[in-house]
Amino acid sequence: MIKRLLSFLDASPVNFLAVKNISEELEKNGFHRINPQEPLGKVEAGDKFFVTKNDSSIYAFQIGKKSLADGGFHMICAHCDSPTFRIKPNAEMLCEGGIVKLNTEVYGGPIMSTWFDRPLTLAGRVIVKGENAMNPQTLLLHIQRPLLQISNLAIHFNRQVNDGVKLSKQKDVLPILGIINDELEKGNLLMNVITGELNIKKEDILDFDLYLADATPACTFGVHQEFISSGRLDDLSMCWAGVEAMIAADATSSSDTSAFETTRVLAIFDNEETGSQTKQGAGSPFLSHMLQRIALAQSGTEEAYYQAVERAFMISADNAHAWHPNYSEKFDPTNHPMLGGGLVIKFNAAQKYASDAVSAAIFASICDAAGVPCQRFVNHSDVAGGSTLGNILASSIPLKGVDMGNAILAMHSCRETGSVIDHEYCVKAFTMFYQL
Repeated sequence: MIKRLLSFLDASPVNFLAVKNISEELEKNGFHRINPQEPLGKVEAGDKFFVTKNDSSIYAFQIGKKSLADGGFHMICAHCDSPTFRIKPNAEMLCEGGIVKLNTEVYGGPIMSTWFDRPLTLAGRVIVKGENAMNPQTLLLHIQRPLLQISNLAIHFNRQVNDGVKLSKQKDVLPILGIINDELEKGNLLMNVITGELNIKKEDILDFDLYLADATPACTFGVHQEFISSGRLDDLSMCWAGVEAMIAADATSSSDTSAFETTRVLAIFDNEETGSQTKQGAGSPFLSHMLQRIALAQSGTEEAYYQAVERAFMISADNAHAWHPNYSEKFDPTNHPMLGGGLVIKFNAAQKYASDAVSAAIFASICDAAGVPCQRFVNHSDVAGGSTLGNILASSIPLKGVDMGNAILAMHSCRETGSVIDHEYCVKAFTMFYQL
């Protein structure tokens, strides 16, 4: 199970590739892709299908024996974007000695210093000419070798570096791409990399969405190999746990048809790290539209969708903060989850999370049925916390739901740390949820 997670993390340096890899895994397990531009058609019990939006969010459905109106749906939500650096247009900056660096902008809220002095690569999508102006072609790019680096200034020129340094997003975090050794390379170094990797012509490139990614593979570490070290654990580990649970629950249903009563939904959104207010984010009505279309196809009435929402339950799966042994003062004295201690239910009095006493009790009962421990997280009252997609989604679809995740260290670092056993716990709990 952990080898599969590590492979998925390595193959998914950006949202577009994560969605591609999840799509392929679903298709291997009998799900078929549908086109949202076309009528949904007849929907029957046992149907398995998925749809994508912007190539960066994906929504999978497995229809239960009960209609949505009668049974509601069980939904797991996560997000596939992570903090990084986006390559700007006209990115090449020629410096003295022929050194070329790339102009970038920050995506989300990374711990910028963790990106220094490590091998980086490029990944994303490149848009090329298609049949006509309204239908360009999308090509995915993942350069699977070290290509760039953001280098620190030597301590000799910055004696205060270990006292804390304020970093400029425009100056300090621009990666070095290479050295020009041919006049023809001037202004073309990045394009030469793209065209060479994709075997296309420069004049066919219309635009791109490209991002920096850590080139070092994900791994386990610790005396007992009990920890996971990787970029993008937040939140690709939750995405993959949802995929594995849906497939595992489907395998159980195939051998016991009576177990599959309630429709299962896996919703993986984009742009959570920037507020979710995009067509592919949790603030979009796209998911609610799909659920309405399914309910209407089953019953012929819009009322079925509203009944389904009232019977539904949502797990908003986004990683939580693990207690840090070097910074215990930053954590709530009685609610600080531990690595390896089980799944984390998240609470916030300002309603940054969807959890309340009812939904938390339901999720804790699911964990108990799966034989999985769970913990509680509440922010230290003097430390501001973040939010996630659960409450954003619930503001447009009034779902009963819980915000949870696995505890990790160094959230938003270039490399985060999680627990092997917690990931195994998560898949077990998610599978149990889908089987209820």
